[in-house]
Amino acid sequence: QVQLVESGGGLVQPGGSLRLSCAASGNIYSINNMGWYRQAPGKERESVAVITSGGDTNYADSVKGRFTLSRDNAKNTVYLQMNSLKPEDTAVYYCNAQVRDLRGAIFYEYVKWGQGTQVTVST
Repeated sequence: QVQLVESGGGLVQPGGSLRLSCAASGNIYSINNMGWYRQAPGKERESVAVITSGGDTNYADSVKGRFTLSRDNAKNTVYLQMNSLKPEDTAVYYCNAQVRDLRGAIFYEYVKWGQGTQVTVST
């Protein structure tokens, strides 16, 4: 069983910074893409940033230049550094991973989600 454990959310003033972490653990053979999504009240979940196993990143236009996604493959962990936060960044942030695990002689590939962490940007 694979789990994603998120941390680092909280309350911050506009212009402030937060760093989110997401660590994958369990029966992991490999992880392809990892990333962060967010969902604000009354809105659909949207992609924030994604990183491949090779380190290539893709960001939503709304966060480019402010957010940085990095990855430690040895620890199966990704980090989202969020700077210059705005009230519109307020949302529940979810970690996402494309997991491959090996059970016996069979590979299983699936998408795993974390439980979500609240980020609130407000005075």
